[in-house]
Amino acid sequence: MKIAVLDDYAQAFEGMGFAQALRGHELRIFNDTEKNPDRLAERLRDVEALLLTQQRSPLPGALVRRLPALRLVSQTGRNTSHIDLAACTACGVAVCAGGTGGPHPTAELTWGLIIGALRRIPQEAARLRGGLWQGSVGIGLAGKTLGVYSFGRIGSVVAQIGRAFGMRVLCWGRESSLARAREAGFEAASDRAAFFASADVLSLHIAMNTQTRGIVTAADLARMKPTALLVNTSRAPIIEAGALEQALAAGRPGLAAVDVFEDEPVLGAAHPLIGMDNALCTPHLGYVEREALQAMFGTAVEQILAFAAGKPINLINPQVLGGT
Repeated sequence: MKIAVLDDYAQAFEGMGFAQALRGHELRIFNDTEKNPDRLAERLRDVEALLLTQQRSPLPGALVRRLPALRLVSQTGRNTSHIDLAACTACGVAVCAGGTGGPHPTAELTWGLIIGALRRIPQEAARLRGGLWQGSVGIGLAGKTLGVYSFGRIGSVVAQIGRAFGMRVLCWGRESSLARAREAGFEAASDRAAFFASADVLSLHIAMNTQTRGIVTAADLARMKPTALLVNTSRAPIIEAGALEQALAAGRPGLAAVDVFEDEPVLGAAHPLIGMDNALCTPHLGYVEREALQAMFGTAVEQILAFAAGKPINLINPQVLGGT
């Protein structure tokens, strides 16, 4: 089969030995993202199996219909919201999606961002490298209030770590999320306004879908303390467009740490948050950790090999092969 791997920014696929697992097939690995639909269609014109790295490149119906050789999409992870499944099925393209790296890599990065932002670690490291000594006073965690918006797989781990740091953990989200938080012994906020107003650190762990787009509004951010830190390691569009930049400029909240952007990858520092002194920005590193990528790429390769052997696994649209 002719196989293409998209968006492997860190060249992890070959570096971890997965290219060797596909020996005997014609393999192309792309380390960049091609956003132009015409150039992307040409790049994938004769590809039979496409391995997608998370949601870095969407697969809309307009693109699927321009790829006559495509027979399989092997997704890393279970999220297929960026794939037009109906178009794939109509075009006879099987979509397989399974495996996950687990919640811990993103939860760990969340805490790296929290501590890095509050203790100004990037700025102080840069000062030292520039020949200077300490020039700021950090903010501690013990006794502060950690707000966790959505007590799911990642949010629950973040909450547990906050408790270990001696923080008061306050949760918000849908009623099912709050019920899970209460069952785990965490406090639910009395209402939305109190949640945003009370948090010293507020971490977002909301799944991105049509219902959650823009769910965090400018009004929510305006309720936050001038000393508070907002952290987003989920997806950028869950915050109302432009609201975070405006809120930081107004000083409520006073700090932000973000790992996600509306249009990725961001090159040339072409995003307003990157140039703001009170924002710590990282290039979507949440799940980019060795064990997590090994698990996700490993499953994606297994899906390709199983399909090539005529025994597909983790098939999302079984009707494409005559199933129900």
